[in-house]
Amino acid sequence: MKNINTPVNNLRLHWGNIFGIVMIHILALAAIPFFNWHALIVCGVLFFIISPVGVTLTYHRLLSHRSFKVPQWLEYTLVTFGAFSGQGPVLIWVAEHRLHHRFSDTRNDPHSARHGGFWWSHVTHLFYHKDFEDNEKEWSRYIPDLTCHKYYHVLSKYNFLVAFSLAPILYFMGGMPFVMWGIFMRIALMLHVTWFVNSATHRFGYRNFDTKDDSSNVWWVALLAAGEGWHNNHHAQSNCAAHGRMWWEFDLTWQLIKGLEALGLATDVKRPVAVYKVQECEIDNSIEVKEDEFGNDFIGKHQEEYLPEAIIA
Repeated sequence: MKNINTPVNNLRLHWGNIFGIVMIHILALAAIPFFNWHALIVCGVLFFIISPVGVTLTYHRLLSHRSFKVPQWLEYTLVTFGAFSGQGPVLIWVAEHRLHHRFSDTRNDPHSARHGGFWWSHVTHLFYHKDFEDNEKEWSRYIPDLTCHKYYHVLSKYNFLVAFSLAPILYFMGGMPFVMWGIFMRIALMLHVTWFVNSATHRFGYRNFDTKDDSSNVWWVALLAAGEGWHNNHHAQSNCAAHGRMWWEFDLTWQLIKGLEALGLATDVKRPVAVYKVQECEIDNSIEVKEDEFGNDFIGKHQEEYLPEAIIA
């Protein structure tokens, strides 16, 4: 696949993101001398609770795509789990993800591997300011269903305080090893797993659907990210609650959603159909979409205004 270079000379460095990402990785490395088996178990348990429940199930399938519904009290609870992930403000997370789907692997995609290469899509796009992200009026357009909730604004404003709020509990339970592995090592690992969904699954793997973007299915990303690695399936029908579509494509998050449904807590679940039954006209980006379900139009000048000019080059 040939990359289209993404020049960054005219982009302002995002020193807040750079400092945060670098410090998390330094502290994750600093956790190594604190290793013990109990600390590793704490890291693993928190990883496999917060990542599937907070990020994959909640930030992605519930909030970003509304592929199912839950009672509002449960949604608030699940989003709080997502805030423990340390992946930044939930409002920005969802808005940028919806933008990514609308312009996937085009010059307006905020982290296109096609236009910037593997590392741009994986992490380095976070090192620069994006006009879209810096303009609250613009990103708010994409999430009117979320901006009306004051709680999400609070979580977004104090997202890192929430992420680190587990530290006193972990320290009480097991001292600094629990803090270093349960907070810093776990957050660093979760960040890379999420970033692999942006990078690896737009560069490698196989495809069940002939989408216009470069999304692919990558089995090891699916294992690490609780089903998110079946990314081509997801980009073909983004509002579907299940990402695994073949019998071998195990999707842990889909099992969790079905569990919530069995308990009567998940409703209006968008279910999958067999791959061979999906018509081309049903694939999300097989036809031009002029507006989304929230009334945002994507024609005319709007197609050119979200990312810095340097990225559109």
